[in-house]
Amino acid sequence: MKFKHVSYLWNNAEAEALQNDEVALLIYRSNLLGADLRLTNYGGGNTSCKAMAKDPLTRKELEVMWVKGSGGDIGTLKKSGLAALYVDRLRSLKNVYRGLDYEDEMVELFNHCIYDLASKAPSIDTPLHGFLPFKHIDHLHPDAAIAIAAAKDGERITQELFGGTIGWVDWQRPGFDLGLKLKECLDTNPGIRGIMLGSHGLFTWGDTAYESYVNTLEVVEKCAEFIEENINKNKVVFGGEKIAALPKEGRLKQAASLAPLLRGFCSSQTKMIGHFTDDDRVLQFINSNDLSRLAPMGTSCPDHFLRTKISPLVLNLNPEEDLSDMNAIKEKLQPLFVEYRKMYEEYYNTCKHSNSPAIRDANPVVILYPGVGMFTFAKNKQTARVAAEFYTNAINVMRGAEAISAYTSLPRQEAFDIEYWLLEEAKLQRMPKPKALSGKIALITGSAGGIGKAIAKKFAEEGACVVLNDINQERLDAANEEFKNIFGKDTASSVLMDVTDSTTINNAFLNSALAFGGVDIIVNNAGISISKSIAEHSAEEWDKLYDILVKGQFLVSKAGVEILRKQDLGGDIINIVSKNAVVAGPNNSGYGSAKAAQAHLSRLLAAELGGDKIRVNAVNPDAVITDSNIWAGGWAEGRAKAYGIKVDELPAFYAKRTLMNEMILPEDIANACYVFVGGLLNKSTGNALNVDGGVAAAFLR
Repeated sequence: MKFKHVSYLWNNAEAEALQNDEVALLIYRSNLLGADLRLTNYGGGNTSCKAMAKDPLTRKELEVMWVKGSGGDIGTLKKSGLAALYVDRLRSLKNVYRGLDYEDEMVELFNHCIYDLASKAPSIDTPLHGFLPFKHIDHLHPDAAIAIAAAKDGERITQELFGGTIGWVDWQRPGFDLGLKLKECLDTNPGIRGIMLGSHGLFTWGDTAYESYVNTLEVVEKCAEFIEENINKNKVVFGGEKIAALPKEGRLKQAASLAPLLRGFCSSQTKMIGHFTDDDRVLQFINSNDLSRLAPMGTSCPDHFLRTKISPLVLNLNPEEDLSDMNAIKEKLQPLFVEYRKMYEEYYNTCKHSNSPAIRDANPVVILYPGVGMFTFAKNKQTARVAAEFYTNAINVMRGAEAISAYTSLPRQEAFDIEYWLLEEAKLQRMPKPKALSGKIALITGSAGGIGKAIAKKFAEEGACVVLNDINQERLDAANEEFKNIFGKDTASSVLMDVTDSTTINNAFLNSALAFGGVDIIVNNAGISISKSIAEHSAEEWDKLYDILVKGQFLVSKAGVEILRKQDLGGDIINIVSKNAVVAGPNNSGYGSAKAAQAHLSRLLAAELGGDKIRVNAVNPDAVITDSNIWAGGWAEGRAKAYGIKVDELPAFYAKRTLMNEMILPEDIANACYVFVGGLLNKSTGNALNVDGGVAAAFLR
């Protein structure tokens, strides 16, 4: 089969291997549907199948419905993500249903219908599948279908486009009553192949997994074809272009410069992580004449709305705006945020019920910069990225609806009732408590291995987003892949950086701003070591030590402070110094004196930046051998010579000279860094923490 607007991914050989397992076919079909974001957005929609199964008590064959449970994503769905319910029990709940005012109590009653006690909790959409008789059902949120569902003449267009083979149910919040409405629509229109939900999405079905899959693709394809024909006919999209987008390089430069300031505004209540996109679809919308009319309307589909808020904030900046004077830009933008928060508070106060949850963060999630792109801010990177994807879906919906009719959004009260639904609030309350570094962004120099990578891992484990960097591309690529495998694609970003080169440093912070919105923690870890007597030490080696250790710390801190001040959220600078900063050892004049300079620069910056709530502290390691570039660069030979021992005797030598007789690992240094940024030392700055197993000569006096 060939489709232009959707992907046909069915593989007969793979499906035939699952023919005797309807649940396995449901998962297979779901994963194929979820793999095409034109069919449904991340986490959106749900799928189901009905099959016979033995009751564990009576051993009788009964009909069981397997349906995507609460949360999750059909693209990555596994059996553990399904809810399994007795169909007859679920349908019998209509005997105790007391009407729309009592919708929420039905969710608890779903638990009395569960077949598999180890299955996922049933979602609010469960009855939408349960009351329809078909063995396989898909409920998706394709942009093309929602564009018709959200059009002013959506019902008429659906009737004419499909010749009466697709039913229509007006907008209604998902729940038990909507399930009954779907069944009523089917009973009134026997033989239909699907149902369009006003402003919401699409229901399609089949007697087999394959029939349901193909039916879904065919319906969405027809919707998309119809929209494309009308766009091609009208040619003008969103009223035409009002302003031209900057060239790509200019867009990224403006976005990187502005992102930290926007992040500061959006983090007035909770520290947020940012995401930026200049996708062509976004640019077409934000550069259009219709932006000012459509943006305030908000989205229609509940899945879009829950992740993007009531409406976006549109910036009053020219694409070429001079952003060098951040105080002037801040003064220009601040009234927009004040006005947005006021609008959101009025929306809440106008629509709230006596039992509504307390008002949530009133800052915008979506920020549009005409000519440049779209920023989204949320509590973590994945949520910020997904918010951008959902608003892009909403743009697609508006584009399609405007091409065939006129776009309509959810009424404010309906939107509020979704956003502040008690069941949604209960879901939020069940979410795990944020980790200590959630909402924080850390740039650690030299983080592709050794101490730097250990620090980055520790911070990522505690919830931070991290910017990996190194001067070695191969080493950096390996670290980036490792972090992706451990933490997923939303935790780490990577960029080549030489701490002696301002251009690469600025590029690294640009990367951090574009990837995450700014930076909160800067760890100056990159370094080298040269162990030689003063007679053997060359001027070139001396300069190299001071360039990387001292000048590098200066340049990175200077660039980082600029971003920290834009955000106005405080922050941390941690300098990885050394026990050698305070201990005078043999053959160590260059390295030791450079480390002493690093230590004093830490104190100087702590004194200078305290008023900005930027804490500057140092960690003094000693003899960290594992996975160390320094150890492999000739330092081992130099230190062995200084102490009159063999290289392979160094680990034991270093351990034995400590008061605790311990070897020091990169993870030990990472833990020390975490102590400074984990929240318990927020009022401590200008400190140094020794992590050396106990070297009395290094005790600070």
